[in-house]
Amino acid sequence: MKTLEEPVAIITEIPRTRTWSISAARSYEIALCLIAAMIFLGCLAAPPALMDDVDAVHAQISRNMLDSSDWTIAHLDGVPYIEKAPLLYWLMAVSYRLFGVHDWAARIPIALAAILLCWITARYGRWAFGQRAGFYAGLVLATCVGLFLFTRILIPDVLLTLSMCLSFWSFQRALEPEEEEPYARRWAAVLAASLGIGILLKGLIAIVIPVGGALVYLAITRQLFLRRTWQRLHLLTGALILLAIAAPWHVLAALRMPPYFNFSMHSGPREYHGFFWFYFMNEHVLRFLGLRYPRDYNTVPRALFWLLNLLWLFPWSVYFPATAKLGYKPADRAGRTRLLVLCWTGFLLLFFTFSTTQEYYSMPIYPALALLLGCAMAGDSKWLNIGARALAGICTAAAAVIGVVLFLVRNVPAPGDISRALEHHPDVYTLSLGHMGDLTLRSFAYLRVPLLVAGLALLIGAAGGWLLPRRRAMLAFAAMMVLFCHASRQAMTVFDPYLSSRPLAAALEQSPEGSLIVDGEYYSYSSVFFYGDRTALLLNGRAQNLEYGSYAPGAPNVFIDDTQFARLWNGAERYYLLTDQRQLSRLGAAVGLDRLHQVAESGGKFLFTNSAAGTASNRAKVKDNGSL
Repeated sequence: MKTLEEPVAIITEIPRTRTWSISAARSYEIALCLIAAMIFLGCLAAPPALMDDVDAVHAQISRNMLDSSDWTIAHLDGVPYIEKAPLLYWLMAVSYRLFGVHDWAARIPIALAAILLCWITARYGRWAFGQRAGFYAGLVLATCVGLFLFTRILIPDVLLTLSMCLSFWSFQRALEPEEEEPYARRWAAVLAASLGIGILLKGLIAIVIPVGGALVYLAITRQLFLRRTWQRLHLLTGALILLAIAAPWHVLAALRMPPYFNFSMHSGPREYHGFFWFYFMNEHVLRFLGLRYPRDYNTVPRALFWLLNLLWLFPWSVYFPATAKLGYKPADRAGRTRLLVLCWTGFLLLFFTFSTTQEYYSMPIYPALALLLGCAMAGDSKWLNIGARALAGICTAAAAVIGVVLFLVRNVPAPGDISRALEHHPDVYTLSLGHMGDLTLRSFAYLRVPLLVAGLALLIGAAGGWLLPRRRAMLAFAAMMVLFCHASRQAMTVFDPYLSSRPLAAALEQSPEGSLIVDGEYYSYSSVFFYGDRTALLLNGRAQNLEYGSYAPGAPNVFIDDTQFARLWNGAERYYLLTDQRQLSRLGAAVGLDRLHQVAESGGKFLFTNSAAGTASNRAKVKDNGSL
């Protein structure tokens, strides 16, 4: 059966060799979208609250844009913040306009993008390999660990992944033989538009990876120097489309923050060279080379960056051996697709091998790997049975480990919140999963319910893998992951007091009027700014992400030192102070312990005031080691 469906709507034609009806195809797609929605929309609402650090930072930037009507330059606490491209902020601001300013409204663009990515991947797989393979590809992506984990934070990477996936698919369709793809010009336009949108999501990396992977593919298939290749891609028209989408914001931002051009390769403190230098030179070139200032990021070891993708694609990574038997010769559409996704994957991994990396930087290859896995899972390789049994064994062992942990903490008390049972390793918090090292055996006493739900999920997977036929076992694994994701959400709720400062924001809202001082960087208590919708003075906080913008002409002076803090705190005006227990000795020496009146405490973080009214019984008491 053949249907005429245009690329503008991202709808594909079913190859003539397929016998699936349109209603069956739609049933598969509806089922896939429902599974993805159960995960990504089902985990939308709070709790868990927005976390301190980038999560609440991006949510507050979007609110500031909406409130100020300044859609060009992002601001935090009034200070220009020009590290990131703006499209994610714009989408969240639109969500606020439609639904109000809520944490769940901030998460809507990320959740919808994840569902759309799963659907696009399934359509790509259906077009290349057939209906069943497309469904499995989308299922792999919807239920893998990595996509769920890295969409718990308000970062643009899932949107970037969507734009890159569409870029590669559009590129391939534009180059298909004329008799198979009559809409090459339209797909070339979709390619250009997706690249332009990607630039507005995360800068030039949105071009580097698709173009690099495409060039490798063209070189391997000996199409790089063919006139037909470049005619089908319509480079001039594509460049105009890309510039029309991506250029206006960059031009406006550069005009707003001169000087216009500076190509210095030196990055250091107290330097200001305008938007162009910071955004292009510092955030792109120098970050790639590991020379960016400030050095507020870490890097994953190269081998680990590659190997972690087995975890991010879990549980489906057990089927990777089956992909070795697939054909990668570009003799037909399926072979061309498999070769392209290899080039796509290989180029990204190689690129970040020579750069600084975070765990989620490999997210754009998740659709590529899902396509390979979906194609293999639709086949009949013996490795599918082996993989199902291996996964059943892993699930059984993991469920047993959970049982042992629950037994060991059966009599362990869980007073207060989980922060009391965690260790602290701030030297690794610049990595996305840095807080995982804070867990102790005692901390699992606070996680009994999530562990029980996760154990049940693993038992479902184990039973499916041992008892069901291969196809049904795959559905059991998918059901396992849906339940496991919700167990993870429950666990994140337990971590709320530790990872978010929302309880302190609530206490601040219920307290008498007063000015707020934050001890340290903005990021450390960013959720207070969002949930309290307020500004603050930053005590010794002129560092990291706000340092560069603080030197911009007209930037507000919101930074104070210890001397200024002592003068304000000992004055007549009411002030509130956000800090953590490690800083209490220093602060006590600066203003006196009798002037630190506790208003609230949550997750090892404190809210103090300099006015004793209503707080006399909560005066700070500090031990010799600086803790309460």
